[in-house]
Amino acid sequence: MSTVLSPEHRELQEAAREFATKEVEPIAGRLDLEDSRIPDELYEKMARIGYFGICAPTEYGGLGMDATALCVVTEELCRASMSVGSLIQRNVVCADLLVRHGTDEQIERYVERLVTGQIQAASAGTEPDAGSDAANISTRAERRGESYLLTGTKQWCTNADVAEVLFTYVRTSNESKHGGVSLLTVDKPKGEFLPPKLTGTHLATCGYRGMWSYQLYFDELEVPAANLVGGVEGKAFQQLMGGYEIARTGFAFRCIGLARAAYEAALAYSRDRVQFGRPIQDFQAVRFKLADMRTQIEAARALGYLAAAKLDAGERADLEAGMAKLFAAEMARKVCWDALYIHGGNGYAIDSPVNRYWRDSGGLPIGEGTSDIQREIIARRITERK
Repeated sequence: MSTVLSPEHRELQEAAREFATKEVEPIAGRLDLEDSRIPDELYEKMARIGYFGICAPTEYGGLGMDATALCVVTEELCRASMSVGSLIQRNVVCADLLVRHGTDEQIERYVERLVTGQIQAASAGTEPDAGSDAANISTRAERRGESYLLTGTKQWCTNADVAEVLFTYVRTSNESKHGGVSLLTVDKPKGEFLPPKLTGTHLATCGYRGMWSYQLYFDELEVPAANLVGGVEGKAFQQLMGGYEIARTGFAFRCIGLARAAYEAALAYSRDRVQFGRPIQDFQAVRFKLADMRTQIEAARALGYLAAAKLDAGERADLEAGMAKLFAAEMARKVCWDALYIHGGNGYAIDSPVNRYWRDSGGLPIGEGTSDIQREIIARRITERK
């Protein structure tokens, strides 16, 4: 492990590893094969430990730790289950967004409940025609007195059914592409939608199971105007940009945790699998793959910790976060494929753990901003004129 970690971080790391091994690993395969939901009991255990409030100030019930702490926990949990390890990030990012941009009333209403895990959050941003081009959001919110009426379609809203608050990006004006987008919190019951005004369709996926993604349909859903984050229209992009840095840094460590699981499985298999009278790890083709896998994981972790360190120092980290997300996502996809390849036909069996890692890795270069979007962010920053 990296030497940048403090004793406090290492203690947190050990505790998270023990929790993941005891509580998460035993159910990870079932969650995947049955496409079942993360159990409430596991969620509640994570909430009691404080995982949903790692970075949040103690005044809101958080642990008051830093971005590095979030990264440490995320890696350990995602090594056991990509879905379970990803669960904490929504509450972390949404609570942070409200602390920085919410009104006093919004902070009081939501933040402590998000931080302590009393409620879950989901982000409703992506639309059928607004993915990488997030400014192309067309879901409309029309002001009617003290309310907004929401109409439109959202896509790939993960955990939307379980969430009790949807952070929903809407168009409140056509005056400018970016400046016409606002952020509303939409309250809903846990495990339900609000038909016929808000309905959802489950989008089945080949991996990343345990949390379901939904297509959401808003049909003049009435939302109080008091739910406009920050109380001013047209500020969603400004509010979102700062959140991307912690989100993408955390995402990098999701990738690293998954890649670690795949690498460790491949290493163990290469020791046990005998062909032509000797373990396959004795063959150069396998040995070189393992060497590359370990090197790439360590490089991704170092880059991720660089981004976290910038965040912890209160510095701008969009460049480092973009690089960490880009490198870690591409790395994990390659490592998981190589791990499956080392397993041969046994890895192609859908019920093998390494097959799950491979399927989970397919979406990594797409989620939280595609790899090419990260390249554009990086290129823009390194070529900008001072």
